[in-house]
Amino acid sequence: MATKESLREQRRQVHQELSRGQLLDAAEEIFGRKGFHATTLKEIAESADFSVGSVYTFFDNKEDLYASVWLRRGAEFLPAFEEMVARIDDGLGGLMAIARYEIGFFRDRPAFSRLYIGSTTSVLPIAAAAAPPTVAENATRVLALQAEVIARGQREGVIRTGDPHALARLFSAMVQAFQSMDEALVDVDHSLHVDEFLDLLRGTFAR
Repeated sequence: MATKESLREQRRQVHQELSRGQLLDAAEEIFGRKGFHATTLKEIAESADFSVGSVYTFFDNKEDLYASVWLRRGAEFLPAFEEMVARIDDGLGGLMAIARYEIGFFRDRPAFSRLYIGSTTSVLPIAAAAAPPTVAENATRVLALQAEVIARGQREGVIRTGDPHALARLFSAMVQAFQSMDEALVDVDHSLHVDEFLDLLRGTFAR
């Protein structure tokens, strides 16, 4: 039977998680809109209805908060991505499923999509200081899984020849390019419907 102390601690932990989530939501929106350097902790704190001092209860500094935004979404993205890849039974169809998953993931998180479109892991401030798994490790894992699907499709004779890891990098670049002009995420004059883009991908990678 739970004691009063344990119940109080549970409530405190829930409150801590909610508060941390509020700060991450605010940071994601402002970093995505203004970029890392133009954003201040004061702006983030005010947006989340916190004092600047209270931010340091949860994060060491702005760099830690920025890295935590990426790590939170990575923790959402990667497990579901790995589970989906494990179910793939068709190399080329699997590659299209990966593209749909990635596009849908960012469409469901528009604030993070703006941050992602305007940033790359290579310019993360001190991303290496973030607790593992790091953002860079997550990106490497995704590329490795994509390369496995491509290699499978090559063995099946349905995906074009070429180094699977090089093709995985090209695949990721094409998906990122589509996301940068996805009319569901950004206001652009010229775009492709997602089905048109998938047809383009299929034509590019099919043998």
